[in-house]
Amino acid sequence: MFICRYVAILAGLLLAACGTVDFDEAPVGRFEGALLVMWVGEGDGKGAGKFVYVPSRTRPLTFIRNRPGAAVTRIVPEMMYTDGGSIPRAGQLFNGFSPWGYAPAYMVHDWIFVARHCLTDNMAEGEETKIEGMTFKESAEIIAEAIKTLIASGKVQRNDVAPRVISGVVAGPFSYERWVVKGACKGDRLTVEHRREVDEALARRSGLRSLKSAGPAARIVAEIAF
Repeated sequence: MFICRYVAILAGLLLAACGTVDFDEAPVGRFEGALLVMWVGEGDGKGAGKFVYVPSRTRPLTFIRNRPGAAVTRIVPEMMYTDGGSIPRAGQLFNGFSPWGYAPAYMVHDWIFVARHCLTDNMAEGEETKIEGMTFKESAEIIAEAIKTLIASGKVQRNDVAPRVISGVVAGPFSYERWVVKGACKGDRLTVEHRREVDEALARRSGLRSLKSAGPAARIVAEIAF
């Protein structure tokens, strides 16, 4: 009974992976810098809470690509909301499909979509403007490159299924719908309250005098450095 259920779930994930990105052909790039993941609230009931990606102020996470002819070769994500990888709960039963298993790769991919939304809405600023020439296909190629880089660097274990399925899913129609959506930029940006909470958490971490936040203070739940 349980085995049949797991097989059905995995089959669903494989069917969703209908994009054209070839994970095996993806070049290995390089990660530099560090990031924090902070919890800022309970979220909307669909997951474990609401999280914020926070780049290091001195060594921000940077993904350097090694693909000839790439529209963008250096990606530096800025602060944003994140749920890690948007993996359905049922899919998380399988090895390699944790929403945080390939966290740095997911942060890079999420950031590209945030930037695309703001470019679409004519609200892009700073690093967001640098991906203007990037195509949807290239956005999917990047997550394949980023995951492959994590494996090559020994940050995560080798997996023969998950990276290929994930690369296919982010190149598929559901992901494309998110790529072309309009009116999403404003909602992607942190609220004033959450930004204050993040600043307070960073101040505590640095041993500085805390700011007074309007809500509960953000908590650092993960740190990754390269």
